[in-house]
Amino acid sequence: MRNKTAVLMGLTLLSGSAWAKVPQEEAARLGKDLTPVGAEKAANEDGSIPVWTGPANFTDEQRNLTPEQIEAMPADELAKIFGGGRVESPQFTITRDNLGQYEARLTEGHKRMFAQYPEYKMPVYPSNRSGYFPPQIEQATISNATRAELQGTDDVIGAKLGFPFPIPKRAEEVIWNHKMKFRGTAVRRYNNQAIVQLDGKYTLTKLIEDVKFKYANIEEPAAQENTLLLMYLSEYLSPPRIVGQFILAHDPVEGQREAWVYNPAVRRVRRLPDAGYDNPTEGSDNQQTYDQIDMFNGSLSRYTWKLIGKKELYIPYNSWGIADRRLKFEEILNPRFINQDLTRYELHRVWVVEAYLREGTSHIFAKRRFYIDEDSWSIAAVDLYDNRDEFWKFQEGHLGTYPMIPTVTAIPEVIYDLQSGRYFVTAMQNEDKVSDFRIELEDDYFSPQTLRKRSRR
Repeated sequence: MRNKTAVLMGLTLLSGSAWAKVPQEEAARLGKDLTPVGAEKAANEDGSIPVWTGPANFTDEQRNLTPEQIEAMPADELAKIFGGGRVESPQFTITRDNLGQYEARLTEGHKRMFAQYPEYKMPVYPSNRSGYFPPQIEQATISNATRAELQGTDDVIGAKLGFPFPIPKRAEEVIWNHKMKFRGTAVRRYNNQAIVQLDGKYTLTKLIEDVKFKYANIEEPAAQENTLLLMYLSEYLSPPRIVGQFILAHDPVEGQREAWVYNPAVRRVRRLPDAGYDNPTEGSDNQQTYDQIDMFNGSLSRYTWKLIGKKELYIPYNSWGIADRRLKFEEILNPRFINQDLTRYELHRVWVVEAYLREGTSHIFAKRRFYIDEDSWSIAAVDLYDNRDEFWKFQEGHLGTYPMIPTVTAIPEVIYDLQSGRYFVTAMQNEDKVSDFRIELEDDYFSPQTLRKRSRR
């Protein structure tokens, strides 16, 4: 990402290996037998995973939808456009009774859900490889294949605009593809979160989140000296104890994020020293750590990483049924797990990556297993183990393609605590406005010096 001096290069080589770029002959596969961002273009052996066609899944009209058009669109029409599960019928439904037929294509977390909850089910739909990205991102990704390098776990060098490692050779590169994916220029998201108890009662947290993406920004390409992935500002609208609180964060390409909080009770901005790793996020009642936001973000440095390879697994995909803003929270938030009748699972090829807590460091999760969609580099699920090496939590991202950006993201994300029986849901857009991806935000909007003056209400 940045120019390195000879001295810094020498120090880096002493402290950790610099991993080589992909040879030109290997990079030449991109856009041929591989998609421009590195997925296998072909169908699988039995055709249950189709050939990738990318933008061909959507019309020009669908790619140019505005937030106002989406808000006015009938629920069934919206689900049809985005591949949601409220129009088609499932091909089949996985239950505890027929689990043996499908177990080989399940994440460990899904197997644990079936083991713990007899009534759990997974409706499986035809696979639709809807994920794709703008031509500028595709071309930059092809170029990155022969110029981007990763030093240690957290220092990406030479990547510009696109995915840094479309043909990954190590686990960390797969995770960095997720962290650096294209998400548009900026967005205002109306985020609704819930902590759901065993009996189904829940506490709701509402917030507005503004994000400007510094890397992978087509409208404002990052300068060579850029050190940021994104800038983030949120305002809490509920519950009452945190109404009016703002959190500002600058997420770096390398190192730990910088964060600030404005508390309206004292009218003061203070630095947040613990906005990373396993520190709990506001409003989650310790059910979400900072590095679980967007399935995983932040530094990779506390873990050693292992690339397991690719598998064909059932993951949440084209999840526009559960993302329908007309749904009421009470229709989604059932006891023990979300309403599985609203979910949609498809068979996709995923990268499997494992992370093990590094000796001499600390984290509440001693082991993490990530499942990453090959078409979008989006994390779809994570298995989480505690420090006794016992399965603890299962994190699930219900992926959907936004053709008007275009990108793939999780709406909503769920964290199941299988030891307590509670679960946490974030990124629900139900009962609210749709995300405004056309918003224009200047860099100084995300300055700590102006944080106290912020008010959208």
